[in-house]
Amino acid sequence: MNHKSMPSLTEEEIKKEVMDLHQSVYEKFNYEMKYIRPPKGEFSEKTLQVTNALGYKNVMWSFAYEDWNEEKQPDEEKAKQKILNNLHNGEIMLLHGNSKTNTNILDSVIKEAKNMGYEFKSLDEFEE
Repeated sequence: MNHKSMPSLTEEEIKKEVMDLHQSVYEKFNYEMKYIRPPKGEFSEKTLQVTNALGYKNVMWSFAYEDWNEEKQPDEEKAKQKILNNLHNGEIMLLHGNSKTNTNILDSVIKEAKNMGYEFKSLDEFEE
């Protein structure tokens, strides 16, 4: 909910952050969360234990770039090339939704990746 680094939180704070997010996602999208990406990619044995006990599977990314800083948005063409040049099988791409650059290039990135032979699947399809 607040994108806090979870290793610094107590067990109860972790539960509250995760379950408040779960409730918000359910109310807005009618979707029951089952995956979680720890904010900033920061985790510990405690955070994994708590989130697993809550029924979540922790998932990390295999590609990210500095796109999150709203005051320092990357050049669109450079960002697009960085994303396309780093595509790989099984990739889990982290793109931040607050990035205007991502918003502007996402359609063309998806189309070009598909033209390169890549497919997009949900995490559920990877587990099959």
